[in-house]
Amino acid sequence: MVSSSARRLASGLITAVSLAYSVGALLYFLQSPLLGAVAGIALVVVVSLHYLHIRAALRGGRPALFPLTVVLQVAATYLPDLLPDGMSGVTAPLLAGTLLVLLPLPWGGALVGLMMLYEGAALLSFQFPLIVVFLYVVTVPTTGAMTYALVRFVRMAADLEQARAELAEAAVLKERLRISRDLHDGLGRSLTAIALKGDLATRLMERDPGSARNEVAELVRVAREAAQDVRQVARGYRAMSLTGEVHRAVALLESSGVDVRTHLAEVDLPGPAEEALAWAVREGITNVLRHSRATTCTITTSLNGESLRLEVANDGAPASSGPAGGGLTGLAERAAQAGGSCTAAPTGTSGFLLTMEVAA
Repeated sequence: MVSSSARRLASGLITAVSLAYSVGALLYFLQSPLLGAVAGIALVVVVSLHYLHIRAALRGGRPALFPLTVVLQVAATYLPDLLPDGMSGVTAPLLAGTLLVLLPLPWGGALVGLMMLYEGAALLSFQFPLIVVFLYVVTVPTTGAMTYALVRFVRMAADLEQARAELAEAAVLKERLRISRDLHDGLGRSLTAIALKGDLATRLMERDPGSARNEVAELVRVAREAAQDVRQVARGYRAMSLTGEVHRAVALLESSGVDVRTHLAEVDLPGPAEEALAWAVREGITNVLRHSRATTCTITTSLNGESLRLEVANDGAPASSGPAGGGLTGLAERAAQAGGSCTAAPTGTSGFLLTMEVAA
C-alpha cells in the first residue's frame, strides 16, 4: 500500500536524522566520562520520546500520555544545559519536530521561534564562534520543518488512499444500482409480455391454433430480446431510442387489446435525454400491461421551450396503472441525470398519467 511505503520511508529518514544527532553526544566523553554518561542518558530519553511522538503522528494521532510526554522531552532537552557547554544544541532540533507535528501549527511555530532565540543566546554565552552559533540555530527550524513535512506527506498519502478506496466502493455501489435499475426497468416489460402472450397462446390453442402459434413465436422473440437485455446490462451498454421503444410499446399494447395513439414531436435529443424518455415509455407500458385494465393508451411528446415533455396516459384503474415506488424512483433518477423531472399520478376517476420532462 502507498501509505505503508510512505510511512516506512518517513520513519527511516527521521530515524537516520535522530541517529546523526546522537553521535554528538559521544563528543561529551572527550571532556569526561561522567559528562558523557549524563549526556548519553539525556539523549536516549530525548530520542525515545521523539520516536514515540513521531510514530503516533505518522498514524494520525497522539501518544496516550500526551501532553506529559512532550513536557518530559522538553525537560530532557533543556535540563542538561546546566552542564558545562550545554547540550540542547544537539537535541533541540528533535524537539522542534515534535512540537510542529503534535501542536497546532501556529503554536508550534511560535515555540520553535523561541527555541531559536534561546539557542542563539545560550551558545553566545558559552562563547561559541558566530558561525557555529548560526549553524546550530538554523538546524532547529530546518530539522523541525523536515519532520513536519514528512509526517504531512505520510498523512496525505493515507488520506488519498482512503479516498481512493471510498471512490472505488462508491463506483461498485453505483454499478450495482445501475444493474438493479436496468434489470427492473428492462426485464419487467419483457417478462410481463412473455406472461401475457403465454396466457393468450394457451387460450387460443384449441379454437385458433394458427393465432396461438403466432403468439408463441412472438413470445420467443420477446424472450430473445430479454436475453439480449441481460447481456447488455452486464456489459453496461443500454443504448435505447425513444422511437424504437414507442414502436415496441404499440406492438405489445395492440396485441393485448389496448387501443394506442402516439404523437411524437420531431426533435433531436441528446443521448441521456432520449434514453431517459425511452425508459419512461418502457416502464409506463409495463405497468399498463401488468397492473391495469386499460383499454386505451396515448403516448405523446411536445416541445416546451428548451425542454421536451413526454406523457403516457391510460384509462386503467388509477391506483395501479402507473409505476410502483421503485420504478418511479428509477425514472426520477434517470430524468434528473438528463436535467429534468418525472411524475406519475391518477387523472380523474379512471385514468393514470406518467409525465417526464428533460432538457431538449
